[in-house]
Amino acid sequence: MITYAFQIFQSILKFSLVGVLSLCTNPNNQKPVTKTERPNILFCIADDASMKSFGAYGDTFINTPVIDNLAKEGVVFQNAYNGNPKCSPARACILTGKYSWQLKEAADHNGRFPLEFKTYPQLLAKKGYRVGYTGKGWGPGVYDTKDNPAGPEHNAIKLKPPYKGIADIDYAANFEAFLNNTPKETPFCFWLGAKEPHRFYELDSWKKSGRKLEEASVPPFYPDNEVVRGDLLDYANEVEWFDTHVGKAIKSLEEKELLKNTLVVISSDHGMPFPRVKGQIYEEGFHIPLIAYWKGKIISGRTVSDFISFSDLAPTFMEVTGEIPHQQMTGGSIVKQLFSSESGRIDTSRDHVLLGKERHDVGRSNEDGTDLAYPVRAIRNDSLLYVHNIKPERWPVGNPEFGFMNTDGSPTKSYLTNLKPEDEEYHYFEMNFDKKPENELYNIQKDPHCINNLAEKPEYKSVIKELRTQMETELIAQGDPRTLGKGDIFDQYIYYGKRLDYKTGKRISPLKYEKQTE
Repeated sequence: MITYAFQIFQSILKFSLVGVLSLCTNPNNQKPVTKTERPNILFCIADDASMKSFGAYGDTFINTPVIDNLAKEGVVFQNAYNGNPKCSPARACILTGKYSWQLKEAADHNGRFPLEFKTYPQLLAKKGYRVGYTGKGWGPGVYDTKDNPAGPEHNAIKLKPPYKGIADIDYAANFEAFLNNTPKETPFCFWLGAKEPHRFYELDSWKKSGRKLEEASVPPFYPDNEVVRGDLLDYANEVEWFDTHVGKAIKSLEEKELLKNTLVVISSDHGMPFPRVKGQIYEEGFHIPLIAYWKGKIISGRTVSDFISFSDLAPTFMEVTGEIPHQQMTGGSIVKQLFSSESGRIDTSRDHVLLGKERHDVGRSNEDGTDLAYPVRAIRNDSLLYVHNIKPERWPVGNPEFGFMNTDGSPTKSYLTNLKPEDEEYHYFEMNFDKKPENELYNIQKDPHCINNLAEKPEYKSVIKELRTQMETELIAQGDPRTLGKGDIFDQYIYYGKRLDYKTGKRISPLKYEKQTE
């Protein structure tokens, strides 16, 4: 997508500021925004919620009426991807408008957010916007700026959650307090970052909510049993909690007569915190929800099939507010897709997306104890997903002796890791935790759960060659250190979370972090 991004940026430079502002008009030829009526932005992001957990993306056993209604009244992006399926690198892509492999330390999970990277909240704050966040912003990891890269924190207002696993932060109330303290003439940019449905969950909370085990839909890469079904239902409760707070936030905007001038965007950083999903390069891990609503500006009932990456959001937010995207931003604005009157493929050049990962969590080391990545690069188009596991000799989810640490602890994980080779269901363990071949190829249209690897079939040899060439050509143009043969740098970056003593297998304190200043 680098060529597309450069084209967009070059075209923007040709416009005067008035020209840029004119891009924010809707299809009904309304006047462009001016500096005195700049739009607000409310970005709502769940923590670990799969795309298919929202009714707007098909049948689900989870109830998300608020988000589903926003989808009906706005635009649904069918092919939105996070670039890297783990919390901090995915969120860094959103904030910086850069691809994961361009983020240096921030490409790793629980790393450092480089001071050199500008974020759209920082840039908009300098242009007169009031910015802030509640819940979870960028993280986990460390940063050098005074505030979180998502903005100043607004987490003072608490509540008593309905289940033990839910955070005690009242996201909607904190957002309302932020609005109350924002002068009416001042535009705002707010990040509503729920901490749900991140684990842990209150075990069997599904019983409290009156659910039934038969309601759950079990993916084919898990055994269908009460343990897995109960875990999925506990997860469902927390997804619904996110939907509730989005609803309250929208109500606050309505009551303050701000909704008509606010772009609302709904998403999640990656798929659910279950084996083979969160942190993994499979469809449910990196294919994320993306819904945009702007009353009177975005035509309702539309679905867009253009391929969108998280790196496209920052330049979009800049352009919507009448600002030129920062030169560091390598993603491409999707203003055209937001305000089109059409559904389907708006821009024919957006026919694929690149994905990748480096080090996510500790639990995989070499002889000197260095925390190693499980590097992957992938390309996804309308029908195929090609995955290149660059170091297939390594364990993809972390070494077994350390507990497969790139998968969150859960009843589902415990069930799978307790399976033995002689067990009838052992193939589920292999699907979720075993080593992988160097090349994987899946026909997403026929095999959306990525079960049947076509890479070993002779008839797909030329397809793999073509996809890999396309992928690596674009990655080289984007300066990807891994593709340029300098990928070991990602293993050298410091992990700032709770580390692992590889001799004892015990968790130890994080390294001391000294802040830098501009």
